[in-house]
Amino acid sequence: MKTIATTCSAARRRALILGVLAAAACGGGSKAPRTPPAVPVVTARVETRTVPVELRAIGHVEPISTVAVRPRVGGELTRVWFREGDVVPAGATLFTIDPRPYEAALRQAEAQLTRNRALLKKAEADLARYATLVERDYVTREEYDQINANADALRAGVAADQASVDTARLQLGYCTVAAPVAGRTGNLKVKVGNLVRANDDQPLVTINQIRPIQVAFSVPPRFLAAISARGRERIGLAAAVPGAAGPAAEGELSFVDNTVDEATATVLLKGTFANRDELLWPGQFVDVVMTLGAEPDRVVVPAAAVQTGQQGTYVFVVTAEGTAELRPVKVNRADEREAVIDDGVRAGETVVTDGQLRLVPGSRVEARGATP
Repeated sequence: MKTIATTCSAARRRALILGVLAAAACGGGSKAPRTPPAVPVVTARVETRTVPVELRAIGHVEPISTVAVRPRVGGELTRVWFREGDVVPAGATLFTIDPRPYEAALRQAEAQLTRNRALLKKAEADLARYATLVERDYVTREEYDQINANADALRAGVAADQASVDTARLQLGYCTVAAPVAGRTGNLKVKVGNLVRANDDQPLVTINQIRPIQVAFSVPPRFLAAISARGRERIGLAAAVPGAAGPAAEGELSFVDNTVDEATATVLLKGTFANRDELLWPGQFVDVVMTLGAEPDRVVVPAAAVQTGQQGTYVFVVTAEGTAELRPVKVNRADEREAVIDDGVRAGETVVTDGQLRLVPGSRVEARGATP
């Protein structure tokens, strides 16, 4: 009986082992490797075209002319002929200062001139008579010389009186304050009824000439050669207020400073803008783009395609097999829209412009859009 029990126990163990091996054979087999899904990306075509050679800088808008209008005579301000902020032409009347004291001074000067002219007329008549009498020895030479001296003194007096009349008339004219330049008026500093003084420190109003207007900006000295090579050719400028909608203002380069600023190692440039629509305002900071020429047959990609890594700049190129290839590129220049490539890609190739963070070299890609 003991032998039979031992045999049965061994048989059960063999059956259990076979069952375990059969279960392992059925459930533990290796699965076939799964292909990773394609990465959705946005792509764009590499193009070859003529691109402008542009220089970008931050500019400061300045009026071509700023005039602080001050009175030349003192008195009561009786009238203001404009409203604050008005655009006034050159020569337009701005203020009137009480003219009555100056009118009285002019009449007094004219009366003095009339009196001395009458005395001079009498002295010249006496001089003519004494000239005849002295020839006949009816009067002495000394008397004749005295009459001649009196006439000369009256001539000088008449000249001085004429100068006094001119000065009084000029002072009276200063009672009307006119705009020395065309431009837009600022804040009115003095109101009607106040007394003003000649050449007061505080101006009555400030006028800024804003049509045309200037934009000052600085560039590194290395660009001077390209600017000088244009000679007297027109160099176009565009100025845009950051964040503002609408087209940029168009102008041209009008000034290049004759020295390099030692503090900033830059050269001051100025552009003139017609500013007919008054897009530019004195004191604004604007983005300036200076066009120095154009380069034909340059390879261009969207700026979003260019990435920067530890080894430099690169792009992901979509191969004919639909996979991503990491391609190092040499960027000549770039702005917020596009980049000019010197080496690394060719026209007609497709580059990834969005979705690069999920890509590795060899990843399958699925284009779900295109960058225009």
